[in-house]
Amino acid sequence: MKKKESAGAASMDTKIDTLGPAKIQTPISRQLRGAGQDLFKSDADKVLIELNPERVAEMIRAGSIPPAFETAGAREKIYFDPSKLKCALVTCGGLCPGLNNIIRSIVLELYYVYGVKHIYGIRYGLQGFVPKYRHDVMELSPDNVVNIHEMGGSVLGSSRGPQDIDEIVDCLERMNIGIIFMIGGDGTLMAASKIAVKIKNRNLKISVIGIPKTIDNDIYMVSKSFGFDSAVDVATEAIKAAHTEAEGYPNGIGLIKLMGRHSGFIAATAALAQQDVNFALIPEIDFDLEGENGLLTKLEKRLSQRKHAVILIAEGAGQKFFASDKEEYDASGNLKLHDIGLFLRQKAKTYFDAKGIEITLKYIDPSYMVRSLPANANDHVYCTFLGRDSVHAGMAGKTNMIIGQWNGCIVHVPMSMTSGKRKQLRPGGKLWQTVLEATGQGSLVNS
Repeated sequence: MKKKESAGAASMDTKIDTLGPAKIQTPISRQLRGAGQDLFKSDADKVLIELNPERVAEMIRAGSIPPAFETAGAREKIYFDPSKLKCALVTCGGLCPGLNNIIRSIVLELYYVYGVKHIYGIRYGLQGFVPKYRHDVMELSPDNVVNIHEMGGSVLGSSRGPQDIDEIVDCLERMNIGIIFMIGGDGTLMAASKIAVKIKNRNLKISVIGIPKTIDNDIYMVSKSFGFDSAVDVATEAIKAAHTEAEGYPNGIGLIKLMGRHSGFIAATAALAQQDVNFALIPEIDFDLEGENGLLTKLEKRLSQRKHAVILIAEGAGQKFFASDKEEYDASGNLKLHDIGLFLRQKAKTYFDAKGIEITLKYIDPSYMVRSLPANANDHVYCTFLGRDSVHAGMAGKTNMIIGQWNGCIVHVPMSMTSGKRKQLRPGGKLWQTVLEATGQGSLVNS
């Protein structure tokens, strides 16, 4: 008897769109002789979405098919003829460690493994598709990407803000592009999804492959995004500096503001990587300033006991304190956050001045240094996996999908599952519970 998906699983559609049957024998077998029998993956190779084995067993007992992602990797048959294929790459949104690594790995895979010789870089994000901006197209080859992983930023440049989808697809059609690789965050992935729909409506054969980019690690249904490890590395150095400064003065306070608009993964992970943090503040967890359990009250107790303290705060934390202010949005449609770091610095000064307690507070904001640095070794390896597997997916004719990590594997994720959604740190999860143990801060909310 054929099993049916349960209502919950049925709503999680993991099917990947394709441009058509893959009929061309891949050239990879000629390039990687002796690689072994695991060289190729098939669409039947899956990675379970549910990580809890008891939950999986429960689904099976109930007659459900546990939802799963396609495993990424080379396919034995491909859709595009490499000798006639043209590909394009674009990077959008804010800078992030690893952008150049992704570009490099895609170009090297296309050129050397598949033999694709026509690879173009679209300059300055989505603006590069639109004629009125007059941005040049950059030809990409192994020679001009060989060392770019040693540099921060993106050799293609970037931009923020939406552009007309019809004009973007017009450009792809004029250039005769077969695969477009779009590297960016949530806004980019939403644009990529719209581009894929427009391409389908025009009956064009163009593959749209997204590579999710966000330092905040908040892409939904993706375990880890590239650049995150590098960001944590730099954040730990900032914590070391703040701790040294705080210890150097009586009632010394080191205050560090890190990235994390809606998700506190960087702050939480950095707090554990460098366990000198006494208070970690993230968007997912509420806190008060004064009162019995308020941050400033507990900070005062900490200073009376140990004479120094380190506070780590994500940029999206504590926005409730600005609720009465007028909302403003950036070019990408994101709500402009108020500077919680400067706000907290002033509040601490006012609080302790009123009590006649002299403090020395050092404020550190390494945000732009984090964004613009080259990727560390772990991110470089991770970007290599993501870039090369995105090429395998595109060559097989898959489209309207992103490459991501899930359950320790690189997988294909439909864009519809990620765009417009956000991953956040679970207050009851292992990560945050361990942060609470390491900092000893307890609840900072007055009951």
